[in-house]
Amino acid sequence: MPTSTESSHTHHLRIRDEQLEIPTQRSQTPDDVDGRLRMAQTQLEELQARREELERLKQETERLNFRRRELISSQVEMTERLTTALTMIDREVFEMRQQIEDLEQCRTCFAGHLNKIGKIQPESWSREQLSAHLDRSLALVEHAEDEYSQAAEHFSRTRSAGIFAGVRGGKVRRGEFRQQFMRGLAFNLPVIVLGGAALVLLLFR
Repeated sequence: MPTSTESSHTHHLRIRDEQLEIPTQRSQTPDDVDGRLRMAQTQLEELQARREELERLKQETERLNFRRRELISSQVEMTERLTTALTMIDREVFEMRQQIEDLEQCRTCFAGHLNKIGKIQPESWSREQLSAHLDRSLALVEHAEDEYSQAAEHFSRTRSAGIFAGVRGGKVRRGEFRQQFMRGLAFNLPVIVLGGAALVLLLFR
């Protein structure tokens, strides 16, 4: 068994060890304090940098969202404007094509009438043929005038109305044309008759 002296000595050593450890745990050097301050300062600077970065990202996001809203608004507006314009252009192109087709048909019709009227030569008619030629020729001219009037009425509400600007005067002068035509024939009739008689005398001479 250990003696009382040994026990007292052991107990005394343990007390001394504990007394030696306490100052070691509680003591701090100036370098340790400065290191902790620098670490805290570094962490504070990192937090500040992160806060500034978050603020920058927030502002950038708001700016991008604002630009996106502007884009959507402009997109909707331009879509409506372009759609309306395309619809009007399509309608205008259709009407223009239709008008071009109508003008081409009108031109073909007028060219036919002009060709027929150009072949009318009253001075070459004999007295026996005069009545028949007059009826047929007047019918041709009146038919051409009727179709001219119909075309003028058809195009009166289009951009081609100026082509037929004189149609009203033509309608009013229909009777005058017929009278002038008949007067011209009456004036030239004696010449035609005399010419025909002279031709018959030459043939049977």
